[in-house]
Amino acid sequence: MSERRARGPLQRVQRRSRELREQVDALRAESAAATPGQREALRQRCIQLKKLVEENTSALHALKKADEPAPVGNYNQRKEEEEKLLLKLSQQLQKLLLVLGQDNVTKYYRVDEKGPHGEDGNEEEEESEDEESSEEEDSEEEEDEEKLLDDPNVKECVAVGNFEAQQEGDLTFEVPKKEEESQEEREEHVEVVDETADGTEIKRRTDSHWSAVRAITEHDTVEVLTTIGAVPTGFRPSTLFQLLEKDDEFRASSYLQPELTPSQLAFKDLVWNSEKNTIHPRATRVSQVVSLCSCKMIPVPGASVQVLSRHVRLCLFDGTRVLSNIHTVRATWLPKNPQTWTFSPRVMGLLPSLLDGDCFVRSNSLSSDIGILFELGIAYTCNSTGVRGELSCGWAFLKLFTSNGIPVPSKMHELLLSGGTPYERGVEVDPSISRRAGAGVFHQFMALRKQPVLLVKLRAPSVQAREVLNFLPETLIGSTSHVPLLAFYRQILGDALLRDRTSVQSTDLICNPVLATFPQLVDQPDLMDALRSAWADRERTLKRTEKRDQEFLKSVFVLVYHDSVFPLLQSTFLPSYKWAEEEAEMSRWKAIHDFLRKSRENDGALQYLLSSETTHKAFDISELAYDFLGEGRKNPGELMD
Repeated sequence: MSERRARGPLQRVQRRSRELREQVDALRAESAAATPGQREALRQRCIQLKKLVEENTSALHALKKADEPAPVGNYNQRKEEEEKLLLKLSQQLQKLLLVLGQDNVTKYYRVDEKGPHGEDGNEEEEESEDEESSEEEDSEEEEDEEKLLDDPNVKECVAVGNFEAQQEGDLTFEVPKKEEESQEEREEHVEVVDETADGTEIKRRTDSHWSAVRAITEHDTVEVLTTIGAVPTGFRPSTLFQLLEKDDEFRASSYLQPELTPSQLAFKDLVWNSEKNTIHPRATRVSQVVSLCSCKMIPVPGASVQVLSRHVRLCLFDGTRVLSNIHTVRATWLPKNPQTWTFSPRVMGLLPSLLDGDCFVRSNSLSSDIGILFELGIAYTCNSTGVRGELSCGWAFLKLFTSNGIPVPSKMHELLLSGGTPYERGVEVDPSISRRAGAGVFHQFMALRKQPVLLVKLRAPSVQAREVLNFLPETLIGSTSHVPLLAFYRQILGDALLRDRTSVQSTDLICNPVLATFPQLVDQPDLMDALRSAWADRERTLKRTEKRDQEFLKSVFVLVYHDSVFPLLQSTFLPSYKWAEEEAEMSRWKAIHDFLRKSRENDGALQYLLSSETTHKAFDISELAYDFLGEGRKNPGELMD
């Protein structure tokens, strides 16, 4: 029995993990005694070894219990323990890469304090003195870090409970999983099977902790980047990005779905208007247009960090809970002034809606503390390790109502950015600015001008815009350029669920490609742009009387949808959507542009669909069938775990 188990997929991954652990231990020992000339060769070995660890991790994730040639007791727990071991190896290699590549690191604070914005006349003398002392400190730090890597008395600490910082210097942390066992203990009970007296295997939890594990890895990376001065101490792993990655709850596609009443017998936000033969427009307590104007004095990471994207994520927030989907707007900047971010209001033509600084905000929440949370972020990659992640560069909160319940005025708001996370208070984005300021009023004023800020303009939508917005769900944030498309979707949804269903008790699948696939588009801005462009081209050909006929417009919209984005969703030529990956974004843009051009030339997508040169993914019924019960919207505003 043991021989058969030894040949199982899980056992092979475990054996590979032990081999990798031995190689990591050997590499760390060599690195501790390495000369400067050996560091680059060791760094390359470290990169290769990290790749092997990641490959073994991927192999582990692909394992299924059914693939085992013989029953394996406690399977899920063993798989989970292997995840933790591989994570530990990856973290060790990541730290080692940062240490080995530290010679090439540009200190963030040195650039900031002694850069072209200096004000003191004796900067050159101070700079040379600082460099001499800094070189000595760097040398001492490297020696200390190398000793730590090989010191058998230095142990990695594992938290056994949550802890909140009580005083300066404390570190707040949370424990997402149970205490990690040592590898020796794991090897001792590899063949132990959890069974009851009658031989029935005990069922254990099968949910994965990988999302929590990944969060720990990112926190560890940010801590190292902060320690070496690559980013300011106020930067944190992005809170809103973590929520987006966690599941689909905070994506716009989730908020498009119809919401049921507490009785589950009717739709809460879809009511039929028989007089106008469409859904009732629904006014909301919050209905605003917020325009992102610019961000100023945003700190720039050091040269060891490559910035892939600068952006702002925003959502409705009450100080505790996220009350809406999370919407993202990408910023533009000039290489000569990367501290200033700008946005493109009122996107027109081919300009990507991802750059659209004009956003609509809708909510019917009665919370007195409701407001808009803005989180500035960067997607980055570490030059020495290749590790990708997303950092928050600061956040701001704009309350939408005063203490008396009066809406805040429509005007330009200059919001001072805070550091840390939205759940922290009193953290500066870059504390070094305050430390460098003198005690005088003038110096304090100058320091305040250097603090990072976000400029946003709040205004009420026009009467015409409000009429269209009222067709949308009660809670939603998005680009104003997408409002007409979203309104069409909601009206078509109302037709299918309220007018055309055989009976209100019917829960049958609905054959409607638009309803079945449109939510996928909302989470892919470039496909939404393709639909927006195709609809604009078609709308320009319509007569004035046709534009006033809602039923005719909906029918034309469906045809445009079928001739533009629907074929692209199943095409093998369109790469998968990947956030902040320039190569993937350009490949998708080219594929989308070429398809739209051919569709226009051939008067539709039929020729493309029937062409022998075109390949599509295997057909799935979900491309056509809409299951409104299965797509029921989750309750918004869950607390962050």
